[in-house]
Amino acid sequence: MTVSILHRATGSGMATVGSLLLVWFLAALASGAEAYATFRDVFTLSDGRLNILGWIIGVGLTFSLFQHMMSGIRHLVLDTGAAFELKLNRNLARLTFVGSTLLTLAFWLYVGTK
Repeated sequence: MTVSILHRATGSGMATVGSLLLVWFLAALASGAEAYATFRDVFTLSDGRLNILGWIIGVGLTFSLFQHMMSGIRHLVLDTGAAFELKLNRNLARLTFVGSTLLTLAFWLYVGTK
């Protein structure tokens, strides 16, 4: 049940927060250098690294993406009629959390090395 609820929540969160940030980003780009600098300064430090707000939003959206993807794969398996046994279903649900956490960590470690 938790995985299904989180699947809906991450989808809604990505659509809402992601869309608002995308619109703000595009509007800032269209408005000129000063507006874009304001947008950029909200999420980064003077040396270009993410500040705490940018990091929280970035990690949150990344985790949401990977959690939604892993849960979607789980639902795809369930839609084929497989994995309805309680123990296997519960393990797959737990694996969505493990997989999304590991993918998020790997992504941010990769980004951090660039």
